[in-house]
Amino acid sequence: MKIFSKITNLRDEYPKIALALGMFDGMHLGHQSIVNRAIELSKEIGGYSAALTFQNHPLSVIAKERMPLAIGNSELRAEILKDMGVDVLIDIPFTKSFSRLSPKVFLLLLKENLAPHYVVVGKNYTFGEGGKGTGKMLLREGEHFGFKAEVCPTVLDAGKPISSTRIRALIKEGAIHEVTEFLGRPFSFVGRVVHGERRGRELGFPTANLKIEEYRAMFPNGVYAAKVRYNGKTYNGLVNVGDNPTFGGEKRRLEVHIEDFSKNIYNELIEVIFLEKLRDEKKFDSVNDLIAAIKQDRDTARKYLDS
Repeated sequence: MKIFSKITNLRDEYPKIALALGMFDGMHLGHQSIVNRAIELSKEIGGYSAALTFQNHPLSVIAKERMPLAIGNSELRAEILKDMGVDVLIDIPFTKSFSRLSPKVFLLLLKENLAPHYVVVGKNYTFGEGGKGTGKMLLREGEHFGFKAEVCPTVLDAGKPISSTRIRALIKEGAIHEVTEFLGRPFSFVGRVVHGERRGRELGFPTANLKIEEYRAMFPNGVYAAKVRYNGKTYNGLVNVGDNPTFGGEKRRLEVHIEDFSKNIYNELIEVIFLEKLRDEKKFDSVNDLIAAIKQDRDTARKYLDS
């Protein structure tokens, strides 16, 4: 999959594009249905599948106070789209100037640079200044801009839409199994490893530390069994989400002990894949009690990691 950070002329390099449009935060089952339809259409016409999305949520520019927590990020979304078989990802920054484009100017940009044969969106997709562009407009105006539009039906669970809003609420509740079901895969957190207090190493359980930015969705504090992906390989992991109450409390972060791993990976990207919650975060009376609990957590985690 080739990635572009701006809308550029791809008409010659990628003729016959089937284009999926959306924010695709978290790439849940609803998003996957849209992307999969674009992939199907690209195969039908002997062309290429593409997705156009934004590096930052539009509300971060339009109304920052209403910006929702991010389920994923650009790196995770790109990895999922690549695994799905998308040929081209156009992952662009959403800016004030972009927010002022009228719907028809946006469609003209697509025509001039991508010349898509198909444009696929979800039922609630909007585009252009003030979100005035809709799926109905795409169906109505598509022929004028050289493409056929498809609006995918909403994917439902128990009669309710699978949506990013619904998944965010489930993450906040710690409903790990429901989140896994709606995402179509376990919840992942991708980030760069930062320096910590090195306490894990002193306790005999060295950890890789990740910041949990205020704009990122995260499960409640606690200990989790997880897989860790780094540099194309997957390892067993034990995750603590919290602020280390045994040591007086610090800023909330994610610490993951990676089994059978000793590389220095500071500032490297890793993906932490949450499989099961083992227990809530707890303040221990002594360091020895904490070490004993971590050993027990590791043994419990292996039941989920080795199955």
